[in-house]
Amino acid sequence: MEIQIAVAKINKYAVSESGDTLEVVERPGGGLSVVLADGQSSGRGAKAVSMMVVRRVIGLLAEGVRDGAAARAASDYLFAERNGKVSSTLNIISVDLASQTVVLARNNEVPMYVARQENIECINEPSRSIGTARNIKPLITEIPIQEGITVVIFTDGIIHAGERRGTPMDVGTTLRGLLEESQPSSQVLADALLAQALRLDDGRPVDDISVVVMRMIQHDGDNVRRMTVRLPINIINGG
Repeated sequence: MEIQIAVAKINKYAVSESGDTLEVVERPGGGLSVVLADGQSSGRGAKAVSMMVVRRVIGLLAEGVRDGAAARAASDYLFAERNGKVSSTLNIISVDLASQTVVLARNNEVPMYVARQENIECINEPSRSIGTARNIKPLITEIPIQEGITVVIFTDGIIHAGERRGTPMDVGTTLRGLLEESQPSSQVLADALLAQALRLDDGRPVDDISVVVMRMIQHDGDNVRRMTVRLPINIINGG
């Protein structure tokens, strides 16, 4: 099998810096973890918060700390640093080769989706953002590693897409349509979900949007590990 992880993200319209932060780290026992945080509000302040959270979690995971404990520690750290006045959502996707499971940790009011072949499950049990109290625990979902699993997580910009014109995005229906059409790559899925959100917002997203897709697919190629990153930038030339 092969692990495919893809990301598509965009800033809130007319805001130069996204409040979402995402990082990927290799697990010491084998496998990968993806950490996604969305700091309260938007812009530079939110970015500082989400970066603080993600760096804390990534460091702990790299040391072998379990996902749930890393999420709780990051929450306590944010609570201490900001006196409980600032929150952040937090999602962790881990493919843990030591336990041979996919571990999903969620401190996020918005749901996440797990697809197994034609079955698409929306995981939407109540879950709190981190940083507003001590010992806030994540919602943990653990499933065996198997071919055909697709996991989709996102920040709340997806949920808010289309609200201002009364046509909010239905992530589950969109995802089902994409998976029924063919066997899309993780990047195709992430790009398509983001594109649909942008269409509903008339190309002017009302919030930062980040979409992460992880797929377990059949491995047909060589054993080389690959990662590709695309980051559009604007360079302002000085006078």
